[in-house]
Amino acid sequence: MQLDPITVAVITNALSYIAEEMGIALRNSAYSHNIKERMDHSCAIFDPQGNLLAQAEHIPVHLGSLPWGAKNLLRYFRKKKMDWCEGDMVIANDPYIVGTHLNDITLVKPIFFEKKLIGFSVNKAHHVDVGGQVPGSISCNATSLYQEGVVIPPMKLMRQGKLTPGVLEDFLEKVRTPEINKGDLRAQIAAANLGEKRVIELAQRYGIEVLFSAFQEIISYGERRMGKKIKAIPQGTYQAEDCLEEIENADTLTWIRVALERKEGKLKVDFSGTDSQVKLPFNAVLGVTLSATYFAIKSVIDPDVPMNEGVLKPIMISAPEGSLVNPRKPAPVSGGNLETAQRVADVVFKALAQALPHKVPAAAHGSMNNVMMGGFDPERKRTWVFYETIGGGSGGCPGKDGVDGIHCNMTNTMNTPIEAIEQYYPLLFEQYELRYGSHGNGQWRGGCGIKRAWTLVAPSAEVTVLGERNKIPPWGLMGGKPGKVGAYWVRRKNGTKEKIKSKATLTLKEGDTLIIETPGGGGYGNPKDS
Repeated sequence: MQLDPITVAVITNALSYIAEEMGIALRNSAYSHNIKERMDHSCAIFDPQGNLLAQAEHIPVHLGSLPWGAKNLLRYFRKKKMDWCEGDMVIANDPYIVGTHLNDITLVKPIFFEKKLIGFSVNKAHHVDVGGQVPGSISCNATSLYQEGVVIPPMKLMRQGKLTPGVLEDFLEKVRTPEINKGDLRAQIAAANLGEKRVIELAQRYGIEVLFSAFQEIISYGERRMGKKIKAIPQGTYQAEDCLEEIENADTLTWIRVALERKEGKLKVDFSGTDSQVKLPFNAVLGVTLSATYFAIKSVIDPDVPMNEGVLKPIMISAPEGSLVNPRKPAPVSGGNLETAQRVADVVFKALAQALPHKVPAAAHGSMNNVMMGGFDPERKRTWVFYETIGGGSGGCPGKDGVDGIHCNMTNTMNTPIEAIEQYYPLLFEQYELRYGSHGNGQWRGGCGIKRAWTLVAPSAEVTVLGERNKIPPWGLMGGKPGKVGAYWVRRKNGTKEKIKSKATLTLKEGDTLIIETPGGGGYGNPKDS
């Protein structure tokens, strides 16, 4: 069925706003600060075959892995001979099936109209705790996926509109903050229901035949446009490498290597030569590697095209099984979703800079600068768990300085307000400011990092930090200088101050202060030309 362009454009934008509205509903009804303040969640709409139709402007590492995860989940259902019924809702967090890491719980709701499956309403949200070794469930030393928390294979959380007995209860019994998790899951359910409702309204307005024809054209247009943009890259092969630090010991560097090859309207991305998977939780499942690669390529080549399955088709990615960027189960992966994802994006940007030297920025701060903590608060008589990521400097780019104190690349989360944290958690903030002088110099300088420090006001807490770029600085481009590295410090109540590794778990006592200094962005162009 041939549709006029106006109808296709209206349906395209309607689907995009459905995903955005889902995200608003999820944020507004969530319990955890991680979702309602940081907005660590993502929403998307898929067709009946699991092809991405539209997504909201949420978290890149979630969104790029959702198409991979959706198809894996559909294959899982076929293999298990499980049927989709109206009113069903599936829950899963196994990263080897739905991507990312265990903290990210995915909900999938089939959408039926006139008894026909017409699509899926999907969302993913980071739960602050899903069990495991440490508060926040993201440890530095887990050696198996099963040490990182509760592993949920795809199962029906709801059957024909009713909660499946035992599924929710079994999960909540294994986490540290069951009321918070329950509230966040209810928010996800509401968002999935809203997506279903809005897509059904589109079907009622246009009919199934028109809707399916629009779905095909949305994907076809994305593929045609991305193929045309790729042809603008000079034909050839472009190679780059970048590394993670302090994974096995203080002197270890773990390498990610990539080769980009442009052939006609296709771009081949090959991670052969990347180091093997590691014993600790810094492996990135294939869905994460796809996310970071898609993000970097689309950001440079065509940032404005609406994201859908067609945009991904001309990008062909290969990653050796058993490598850091495509591990074998049950390798631990919590930090890989956070930090390895950032480095995959960096290395793809670095390769693209050879092909398109005036379109790629210098390296951003290159870390999510993760802080996980938890304990018991005797004043409020409750167990608490807190998680946040902290921004840094973005890289300078042609014609523009980098941005100070911002989340970059694979995280698109917001700042967690100090007021919200102090109100709910036993923490007292001492500093929150830009880290002036941390930028890389250049004709266009990099952005400055952040300094953030808080003091514990409860008897004790277990704290995990997980960061990068504390030894190897964010690189500059075209003669620009690297940004300054980050650092983590603990100042004890007695006044002594000690530097801690970028990946560490430690116990703080009342009166101890954690100080986080995040990296600055690299500079672009010769500083003498500024």
